[in-house]
Amino acid sequence: YVGKEQKLKFNPYRYTFIDKASTFASSSSSSFSSNGRDSTYDYIVIGGGTAGCPLAATLSRNFSVLVLERGGVPFTNANVSFLRNFHIGLADTTASSASQAFVSTDGVYNARARVLGGGSCINAGFYSRADAAFVKRAGWDPKLVNESYPWVEREIVHQPKLTLWQKALRDSLLEVGVRPFNGYTYDHVSGTKIGGTIFDRFGRRHTAAELLAYANPQKLRVLIYATVQKIVFDTSGTRPRVTGVIFKDENGNQHQALLSNRKGSEVILSSGAIGSPQMLMLSGIGPKKELQRLKIPLVLENEHVGKGMADNPMNTILVPSKQPIEQSLIQTVGITKMGVYVEASTGFGQSPESIHTHYGVMSDKNELFSTVPAKQRRPEATQAYIRRNKSQLHEAFNGSFILEKLAYPISRGHLSLLNTNVDDNPSVTFNYFKHPVDLQRCVEAIRLVSKVVTSKRFLNYTQCDKQNVHEMLSLSVKANINLRPKQVNDTKSMAQFCKDTVVTIWHYHGGCLVGKVVSPDRKVLGVNRLRVIDGSTFDESPGTNPQATVMMMGRYMGVKILRKRLGNKAGV
Repeated sequence: YVGKEQKLKFNPYRYTFIDKASTFASSSSSSFSSNGRDSTYDYIVIGGGTAGCPLAATLSRNFSVLVLERGGVPFTNANVSFLRNFHIGLADTTASSASQAFVSTDGVYNARARVLGGGSCINAGFYSRADAAFVKRAGWDPKLVNESYPWVEREIVHQPKLTLWQKALRDSLLEVGVRPFNGYTYDHVSGTKIGGTIFDRFGRRHTAAELLAYANPQKLRVLIYATVQKIVFDTSGTRPRVTGVIFKDENGNQHQALLSNRKGSEVILSSGAIGSPQMLMLSGIGPKKELQRLKIPLVLENEHVGKGMADNPMNTILVPSKQPIEQSLIQTVGITKMGVYVEASTGFGQSPESIHTHYGVMSDKNELFSTVPAKQRRPEATQAYIRRNKSQLHEAFNGSFILEKLAYPISRGHLSLLNTNVDDNPSVTFNYFKHPVDLQRCVEAIRLVSKVVTSKRFLNYTQCDKQNVHEMLSLSVKANINLRPKQVNDTKSMAQFCKDTVVTIWHYHGGCLVGKVVSPDRKVLGVNRLRVIDGSTFDESPGTNPQATVMMMGRYMGVKILRKRLGNKAGV
């Protein structure tokens, strides 16, 4: 018999295996045993994100798994759960936000996830697979890849209901030659298509955290607000060997989680392209001089940790419309043969009062801006920033934007530690458009987008007069929000427009590259019992939008690990 009070009890964590990090201390080995668990774990996954959730769910089918996630759960967070709040979640700079803001040294605002489900909780929701060439370059088994994508799709992916704006973009792309029309498909093929989305027909988001539904609840434990401080090594042998991790809970108390001594047990870093190289360095693996500068004991010298960072530059054109604007995120995409992807976002308006913008972040005392050059933080620069953003923040969020993303940027940057506090962002440089080929491709992309927004189909929809392209670019420069110097009156130079208005589409990658930091099976070179499985191992962003492939990789690598360890007994 289930009493009325018990039946009505609400579990905000959704799954019984999720709990706050502070509960770790009260768990005795005997209580673990009674639940089929142990006081040590076969796998410890650092980061319950876009890759970490599917990875942990898969590994738990056969082995005990501990997931340590620094953020909370997405299930009861309205800024995560609803499409209409997409922009508010990104604008929220409070400590409890699912999004942790950072600014690259390039002067471009960016964000990293801080929530169970990772980037799938704060992104625009578009779902599209990588192309076959990416899979081949990655050295992955195509058969298992094609089994792993549907494993994700069955649980969280939906077909979007096209808005009029997205239909107008579809027709305009076809009009200017981005053909053929490939219909609704997850596949990455040249032309114009409609992709999948993790928002359902009610506008509710379904994240990678829901892939935990596949887990064996008897073998999985997920701790939220569990911030890993460092990975622990035994350095007494010929190669450093991982023994566990040290993490702090929501009250600031430290705990140590231990790996099982069984052969095959591993710590797996799935903290993303910012968090994973940062964690390796904080744990003593990285460039020797940098670790010595911060007095971090050297476990293994590797000059490549934090190198090869890339972010796909995005530029946007703000499009005026006399039509009422319906909210939409990415639904239609144009995939061009020149390696440019064209997408659109519309109608994300909110009263200026409801978006909490903290202009104090421009202070050099604020950690968020600690990497921004001092000359860009002068009092007059700060005041200009405040004036510009107070008048334009609403316009920027309320506009309708055509976006172009540059695939395969040649320009590369790096990541380095500012201090030894894992809660603080490291310094990140992406070097947008440093390579002239990237800049030239952006110019070609802006010309294409200019054709789209002045096409007959588009003008029929917006009911606006055909604007001079330079007027539209000038409006876009004014609405652009980054910390780069602006040449508002020089929109005749599309190259200058590209450099002035570059923003991120949050598809940054690198820092733990294959062959430099990890092996093709993602094992960290030079140490035992440590892998990195996330976008930090990519040297290019897969597909038009990477989340599909990052989630697939979590499932794929989990299956590969189980089959390697158990053979036919794996059952996956």
